[in-house]
Amino acid sequence: MAAWPNPFLPLLLVAALLAFEDWLSTPTCSMVPPAAHGSGELRIMMVADLMLLGSDASFSDLYFRDHIMSKFFANSIKKLKPDMIVVLGDISAKGSELTERKWISIIEQFEGILGRYSSLPLHIVLGDKDVGTCASLDGKFVHHRAKHLPGLDPSGCGSFDISNVSFVSLNAVALLCGHNALRFRIEKVMERESHHFQKGRVNEAECYPLGCGRREGSADISWRQNSMESGSGPVVLLHFPLHKFDEEVIGIPILSEATVSGHSSVSSSSKQSGANGRRLYDRLHTLPANSSQYILQALKPRIIFNAHAGSFSVFVHADGTREVTVPAMTWKTREVPGFVIATFDTKGSVTLMCCWLAREWHVIMGYLAFVCLTALAVRWSH
Repeated sequence: MAAWPNPFLPLLLVAALLAFEDWLSTPTCSMVPPAAHGSGELRIMMVADLMLLGSDASFSDLYFRDHIMSKFFANSIKKLKPDMIVVLGDISAKGSELTERKWISIIEQFEGILGRYSSLPLHIVLGDKDVGTCASLDGKFVHHRAKHLPGLDPSGCGSFDISNVSFVSLNAVALLCGHNALRFRIEKVMERESHHFQKGRVNEAECYPLGCGRREGSADISWRQNSMESGSGPVVLLHFPLHKFDEEVIGIPILSEATVSGHSSVSSSSKQSGANGRRLYDRLHTLPANSSQYILQALKPRIIFNAHAGSFSVFVHADGTREVTVPAMTWKTREVPGFVIATFDTKGSVTLMCCWLAREWHVIMGYLAFVCLTALAVRWSH
């Protein structure tokens, strides 16, 4: 067996590989105006559409994509130091088709990707790939999915306080589904939460510093007139975006293609031609107008976070409520993978930072280039 001509070359190559992987897996981040800073900040990492396969994952998924994604998460968390991670739906690629045991393997796969950071507080919203479409949506099935996710009730909704910031996550899939019985249970949750906030949060003991707890309440609360001011309610977490009303201004794309190192923030939905194509997309991929108005009027959200569209955008509703669409953190879509860091301060403002990861083919080409350079270095050293 031939010996290495330079005994230090293997060590240099390993060090170079580690440095290369660290550089490749470091996100590119940009602040989203307007930026504001205050004391007592809470920082949350918003991710979406991971589309994991669990025990059905292929060799390339487990030993390439998961490996790189784990480095993405580790570098992002180390650099940005979030206090919590929120997944805005579609943690699975086909969870609605899986057995309960395979669904659990999805959660285990994500915990493996997070590695030592899996101890961070975590909240996962249900998406359509997790529980199915309206044609097959079933309350018992949703319960079996939700019971394995932290902080969700049997209907797939959740509410928690962390560092005195209140969050409400809703099963947006059910809200999309017309007369499905589960939809009315979601509306009851909204009524209960609206009543809770109108009472002025009298039960302050429910707030845990950096701890997630579920608020319980009566399910028979009748609808009441909402006297809350816009923006005074909870942070609302959804999978589907809200309906855009005709009287509202066009959504405001905060980051342009030139702003984020050449990454395009234009979603595939915005590239459809014609008004009819847009209306069809909105009908199938955004919440109905009545459900959207229900959320805005009942909860008076501080800010709304959603997913599903695949790319980043910010929309300002007529009442001033900002709705942030979080990009997909997967290579399974044609969009650039990314996530959003939301920082909440004691004055009530929310600062956004959008971060982008490398495309899959950039990663593959980077590794191939490293292998070629390594081979050349070995050859030249002989």
